[in-house]
Amino acid sequence: MSMTGYILRCARFPNPQGHASVTRILHKVVHPYSGQGSLFIRRFAHNRAGDADFTSIVDNPPILVRSGNRHGPGLIILALIPITAFALGTWQVFRLGWKSEMIAKFEDRLIKPPLPLPPRIDPEAIKDFDYRRVYTTGRLCHEQEMLIGPRIHDGKDGFLVVTPLERENGGSTVLVNRGWIPRSKKAQVGRTGGLPVGQVTVAGLLREPWKKNMFTPDNDPDSGQFYFPDVRQMAELTGSDAVWIEETMTPDLLLAYDREARGIPIGRPAEVNLRNNHTQYIFT
Repeated sequence: MSMTGYILRCARFPNPQGHASVTRILHKVVHPYSGQGSLFIRRFAHNRAGDADFTSIVDNPPILVRSGNRHGPGLIILALIPITAFALGTWQVFRLGWKSEMIAKFEDRLIKPPLPLPPRIDPEAIKDFDYRRVYTTGRLCHEQEMLIGPRIHDGKDGFLVVTPLERENGGSTVLVNRGWIPRSKKAQVGRTGGLPVGQVTVAGLLREPWKKNMFTPDNDPDSGQFYFPDVRQMAELTGSDAVWIEETMTPDLLLAYDREARGIPIGRPAEVNLRNNHTQYIFT
């Protein structure tokens, strides 16, 4: 089946007034797929390529127009991510240097010979002797003993035993952190072996007062509940100086088991136990 179609051909002829004009001439053609030619007539009849006001998209490409703000919050956040990461990494580098220098200073103090603790101590000067090994002699005031807990040692629950040491020869009374005992030995009746009487010599580390974090509850001295070693508070409660000594012992597994069974406090090793994870933080 065939169809009759039309095409438009443009020719330029002079008109009677002498001006050029365009005459559209229709030529009849046969389309192989339709019996009607009106579709082609309408298609080409509406073509504006010959209009004087027609502009091709090729000659005049579209212009993208941004509406609203020039930069949205998402772009600002993306820009802040590398800046913030760089700032945090730089801060961790400084923190790494500061912490490494502090640990090296404390370890240098540990290898020095122990000092006898002076009769009188200025609490403000302790920061210059933090982690310095000292020893002193006196009587442990077990009637003023304070238990700080809960504290975990090798996966077991227990307490730190803090006892005032009344020193001889007119020396001031200081606080001694004697070490850890299990919860089952909380009562003094069950650990008489860990309550020495008379003059004893205590060797340990002179430490600065601890700093309490925001998650630790406040102590309740009236009920004997201590969750944090508030050195100044404990000193006022016992009439001692705000001087904190952590008793040390040589790490020995069998000795630790024997002390735990008898209720004798297990002292800490003479080492720096400060964490230094700033190298990891730099890369994360």
